[in-house]
Amino acid sequence: MRVIALVDGEHYPPVTRWAIERARAMGLDVVAALLVGGGEKLDVGGSLDLGDVPVTRAGPDRMRALQDALQAARPDGVLDLSDEPVLGDRQRFELAAATLALGLPYLGPDFRFDPPITEEGLPAATIAVIGTGKRVAKTAIGGHLARLAAADGRRPWIVAMGRGGPDAPVVAGSGDVSLDALLALADRGEHAASDYLEDALTSGVPTVGARRCGGGLGGKPFASNVAEAARLAASNGADPVILEGSGASVPTVPWDAGVLAIPAGLDPELLGGHLGPLRILLSDLAVFMIGVGPTAGPDNLSALQSLVRRLRPHMRVAVAELQPVALSDVSGKDVFFATTAGPGPAERLSEQLQRTSGCRVVKVSSKLADRAGLEADLASAPPFDVLLTELKAAAVDVAARRAVERGAEVAFVDNRPASAGGDGDVDDLLRDVVGLAAERAGQRLKEAT
Repeated sequence: MRVIALVDGEHYPPVTRWAIERARAMGLDVVAALLVGGGEKLDVGGSLDLGDVPVTRAGPDRMRALQDALQAARPDGVLDLSDEPVLGDRQRFELAAATLALGLPYLGPDFRFDPPITEEGLPAATIAVIGTGKRVAKTAIGGHLARLAAADGRRPWIVAMGRGGPDAPVVAGSGDVSLDALLALADRGEHAASDYLEDALTSGVPTVGARRCGGGLGGKPFASNVAEAARLAASNGADPVILEGSGASVPTVPWDAGVLAIPAGLDPELLGGHLGPLRILLSDLAVFMIGVGPTAGPDNLSALQSLVRRLRPHMRVAVAELQPVALSDVSGKDVFFATTAGPGPAERLSEQLQRTSGCRVVKVSSKLADRAGLEADLASAPPFDVLLTELKAAAVDVAARRAVERGAEVAFVDNRPASAGGDGDVDDLLRDVVGLAAERAGQRLKEAT
């Protein structure tokens, strides 16, 4: 295995040469070294002699230096022989992220990180919509991206992997997500609100459901059938294939362009710490979502945008908020509204629904992901004509069932991103991502022939 070694000047050069010989004895061929800092143990001129291993000095921008070194040497991985105080944990994780983003493993004395993307590329333009965690609007952005691509004459398919996805890839269209069909899925013990079903309902384009279990620090699932699902979409002429991540996990299939969904209230450490920078390096557009995510609170937009710009200077940024859209006519009706949003954002969504749909919301429940809490909210609700719910969590097996038992109708609501700042209109920026993916895919497939 050919590796670049990260070394520092806090070790005496003979000790570093000794470590390189030990690495070679373990089967690691050290072809180059990057001096990442420190000088206490170096000579007056600050030079480092590692024998037959060429040494490059990193300078202040270690990440860029490592990226350049990896592009030049084309190794199979990186071996970290540095230590405190030259590289602390945060700096090491950033260098690990830069390594993983190029598809290479990052090794150290007691750790090894492997890249999350492990499959072959698809014979079609591929876009990933990934996120910093659960319920940060990946599905809303993926569905909106698909609608925009379809409106521009393309044939997008969405591939969604989820913790409740099917054991084999399943294709669904908008006609496959009627209430009766969803209740039948729930009767069979299947997850009737899986992301791919929501995508089919809200986007109007074909979707493929996949599953995954587990998620590593870099976003790699322990097990997933997303690659099989993605190949199925590509074989059906998808253009582009839109891959949706699950939680903080990312698809194992490479993509030509990426969108990263980030809650505007996220603690910056959750984006810039550990392997959070990897998700930035794998993306071309950051969409900061106002009022979403488990950490929803005071916006940290300034700090978050500064972090993104530092790690990826030319990355484009959108700021958006979700606007609810009822998918059926509920004007003049009394509505029970169920959502996964927190209590504050849920009230805001409820007010918007009343303005845009002409309904009267008689009860709001933000407990769509809490089955016991949702049951209690439904039991204490005043009479209502329509259950209006997002297709998430317990929307079918609890909310829809109880609504039907009460003789109420069931309608679904979509949450769509609307611009609230950034480098431009979110629709325009998403369209640019589609064009970028097409351009890169064209070049990639041309080079492969």
